[in-house]
Amino acid sequence: MSYAPPKRLQAAILDWAGTVVDFGSFAPTQIFVEAFAEFGVAVSLAEARGPMGMGKWDHIRTLLNDPAIAARYAVAHGRAASDADVTALYERFMPLQIEKIADHSAVIPGALDAIAALRARGLKIGSCSGYPARVMERVVALAASNGYVADHVVATDEVPNGRPWPAQALANVIALGIDDVAACVKVDDTVPGILEGRKAGMWTVALTCSGNALGLTHDQYLRLPAKRLAAERARIADLFAASKPHFLIDTIADLPGIVADIDGLLAAGRMPQAC
Repeated sequence: MSYAPPKRLQAAILDWAGTVVDFGSFAPTQIFVEAFAEFGVAVSLAEARGPMGMGKWDHIRTLLNDPAIAARYAVAHGRAASDADVTALYERFMPLQIEKIADHSAVIPGALDAIAALRARGLKIGSCSGYPARVMERVVALAASNGYVADHVVATDEVPNGRPWPAQALANVIALGIDDVAACVKVDDTVPGILEGRKAGMWTVALTCSGNALGLTHDQYLRLPAKRLAAERARIADLFAASKPHFLIDTIADLPGIVADIDGLLAAGRMPQAC
């Protein structure tokens, strides 16, 4: 028996907020701001966006490790934040997130058509998120009511390590019955999500305009002047550069064309690890 590389993609592993739902990725970031405020610590939306893509406990820990936020926490509480404090913030974040998730649950324009096009090419649709399972249950239900149902969902607390570790992406490979990681494409709007795909040996597509990095609503994105949009694309490409995504596109609406390009690369014997 000898190794035969795949000739076509078999699955797309999609992120959720900022990728398929919640244009601008507002649901998680806004709740971080609100949760920290309840603990007497001011955190800006831009600061909250910084570690996006990580599991939420790790996200909070990373924020509290930031010198400026750590100093504010120390002023408010008279000491540095411990892991127990991180857990307390996390436990406050969770019910707030579940309560407010419906406010930012709309499917991103073009997502349903793009996913239908992928299914027509024979791809299975996996998914993963920085949300834990109790939040994902609500996210998945809301998405289904809006017409989106993934073939498999992996929450960050259902694996030993969340993003940027590859465990969630690989859990999808196993559950979907994919026979080669090189036959998968990971699509995400965050650096940890792209690193997850890279470490899993998959093709990777970074979204520059629908997610956390741009941080605008769909209407605000559409109203950006061409010169400003070009500058934002360049800035966001620089943010992603070190994670080495194979492709960058504005939104998931552009994904079917990239999938066709990847199929062409696979047919020519190219592999994601070598690109």
